[in-house]
Amino acid sequence: MTDDDGRAWLEAHLRDLGVAYELFACDPALADTAAFCAAYGFPPEDSANTIVVVGKSNPPRFAACVTLAPYRLDVNRSVRDRLGTRKASFAPADVTARLTGMQLGGVTVFGLPPDLPILVDSRVMARDRIILGGGSRAWKVISTPAILRALPNAEVVEGLAADPRPA
Repeated sequence: MTDDDGRAWLEAHLRDLGVAYELFACDPALADTAAFCAAYGFPPEDSANTIVVVGKSNPPRFAACVTLAPYRLDVNRSVRDRLGTRKASFAPADVTARLTGMQLGGVTVFGLPPDLPILVDSRVMARDRIILGGGSRAWKVISTPAILRALPNAEVVEGLAADPRPA
């Protein structure tokens, strides 16, 4: 996929949501959150990361979880309980790529399989703006949290993520 293809794919998944957004091109080598924020001057508190989690069951259960960069996704309690499984973990990169068609550093909630639940930490919804992955490592989406409410399978969850570990 070229950068132009990635932009067209992303716009196709955003245009009908009815929420204003800005597409931000970035160097794919700087797509990971810490590098992106440092290089482009965005605060990590505005970076809303999409993380695929797998619940250990037969068949496995998946969810896309959105949390702000400084916080730790509570996979072992909150996410596991939402999935209704005894155990849960971060999905490996190859599983995430197979399920979403996206690489780590670019995973986004837009264009996911329609049956994949999207769990959003409530802190994300309190931000004035958020920066989300754009489906490839070359694009980010800047919008208000309202863009997440526009997704039919998104659920806001109190306590989905825990406070950051002290430095």
